[in-house]
Amino acid sequence: MADNNAPVLDRLVDGYRRFRTNGWVPNRERWASLNEGQSPEVMVIACSDSRVDPAQIFDVNPGEIFVVRNVAAMVPPFETTPGHHGVSAALEFAVQVLKVKEIVVMGHGLCGGCKAALTRELHGTEPGEGGFIADWIALLDDAREPVVALHGTEGREAERAMELAGVKVSLANLRTFPCVRRKERDGELRLRGAFFAISDGVLHVLDEATGDFSPAV
Repeated sequence: MADNNAPVLDRLVDGYRRFRTNGWVPNRERWASLNEGQSPEVMVIACSDSRVDPAQIFDVNPGEIFVVRNVAAMVPPFETTPGHHGVSAALEFAVQVLKVKEIVVMGHGLCGGCKAALTRELHGTEPGEGGFIADWIALLDDAREPVVALHGTEGREAERAMELAGVKVSLANLRTFPCVRRKERDGELRLRGAFFAISDGVLHVLDEATGDFSPAV
């Protein structure tokens, strides 16, 4: 059993030792094959929140999903202005090099980024004091307006609406990338939206035709 009073790195090293014994050693053949390269069929774009690890939620093995995590599981729109486009670079690699067949955008309940987008509590703060977050979640500004009109800016109903809207924003932004648009048109790539509710542990899947999220069955 882990000692919660031990220094964090020590606990991580203890976890590594368990992984070596229970995960790596019994599956050496799989690790050897992964040493030759990766060929995941799915890219998952998820939030950095420590409570929603895609590999754990989807119960997959190493090498099965290519994961990008950031605040609020956001995808910025396609743009070629100078800068460090981390999500765009990962997307380009997944689509053009790994040739994934599906991209899943997974939002989640109790998302701090979506809540901050809703309340604008970090609006006007300096970079390093909240400004980087504020600039990033400004990607949700357009989606925020109808949410606020219907639900206001406080309470779980408003927060959940913002969380679900965030998934749809990222899906729309994915389609601004020419390579994504082309591959989806040609049937080589499928885009999916999902939402994991921390409160009940249920995964919801988006039906883009209706705009509704339904529990996965």
